[in-house]
Amino acid sequence: MSRPPFPRAAIAGAFNTRQARRLEGHSSLSISLEAARGAIDLTGLPLDDVDGVFGSICGEIVYHLGLGPCATSGLENVGIPAVVEAASAVEAGICEVALVVSGGAGTYTDRASTAPWTRPANEWVLPFGMYTAVEFALVAQRHMYLYGTKPEHLALVAATIRNNGHANPEAAYFGRGPFTVDDVLSSPIIADPFHRLDCAMTSEGACALVVTTVERARDSNLAPVRIIGVGRDRLGPVYQHPPAWDLAAARHPTPNNGSVGQAAAARAFAQAGLQPDDVDLCEFYDPFSFEIIRQFEAFGFCGPGEGGDFVADGHMAPDGRYPTATDGGLMSFSHAGRAQTLQRVGRGVQQLQGVCVSNQVADPNVALCSNGGAGALYSDVILLGTDDA
Repeated sequence: MSRPPFPRAAIAGAFNTRQARRLEGHSSLSISLEAARGAIDLTGLPLDDVDGVFGSICGEIVYHLGLGPCATSGLENVGIPAVVEAASAVEAGICEVALVVSGGAGTYTDRASTAPWTRPANEWVLPFGMYTAVEFALVAQRHMYLYGTKPEHLALVAATIRNNGHANPEAAYFGRGPFTVDDVLSSPIIADPFHRLDCAMTSEGACALVVTTVERARDSNLAPVRIIGVGRDRLGPVYQHPPAWDLAAARHPTPNNGSVGQAAAARAFAQAGLQPDDVDLCEFYDPFSFEIIRQFEAFGFCGPGEGGDFVADGHMAPDGRYPTATDGGLMSFSHAGRAQTLQRVGRGVQQLQGVCVSNQVADPNVALCSNGGAGALYSDVILLGTDDA
């Protein structure tokens, strides 16, 4: 392996609160505080040693836990960017024990409408009904036209991920399956080609990670997890402009929006000195079923247009070559505001530490986690490895 991007930093542990469609009596702050305390308790590190908080509502967390003075996020980074910011702060000596926290509860109240984060109000999308499902559906339709990808391919992805959540006692949709391809295809159309079961759900919950020095992580309760590669692709502001498959950037005219994440994955693999064949599991972001197919192609696991057959061959199944969204992902585990972006990293950490309550992969060394997708004009990629990967 090449020199990791953060040789002094490691992830000591990841903690999820209870996930549910609704968590009565909780706000985003209260559930985030529960996650922060849970992560510290899990690792066995003293709460008083926390000198950095990154992710959502950092100042509120510092205040209510009495942690100050602390380093915090300059902006409200979430998911992979927040993990990278925390690791950078540890690497630079800005802090030594950092919490990365994100949670959501009590924000989705008008349940007669789609969730508020799926319908941003701006002049380029609101007048045309361009909510999130439509934005991702446009990209999926183009792929189907170009390569012959079938609705059955998408439905197989959805059924696999939902069945992962069905088997996970910590998932918001635990026990709701099992699901078949026919179940997905017979559910109502939301935005062609997406049926209802092709789409992420909405829920409430929180997640927190502890990022600290390698030495402190090795002294904590669980085996340290290293960040061995990172990449971030941006093609524009999130959910402001309608996506197009062939929207291209000047620096990388070949990788376009249909393959967003290609450059990010290539950068992450180069940093780690690894290839897709070295990955043991994929905690891909799964807002819609097609995104899994697209990411397998963009990240180099298979060629352009081959993603449908790739998943049909069983590669993403729990017993496949690349078990994917092993906790049930956004479709079945949780989709709590923006906390789910951090939960993709959290599940990768848990898999490498061997502590998953369901679908634990045998002796994994490398996990690839992602955020975003083509409908949002961005993709983040992070490679995680065991201490001796």
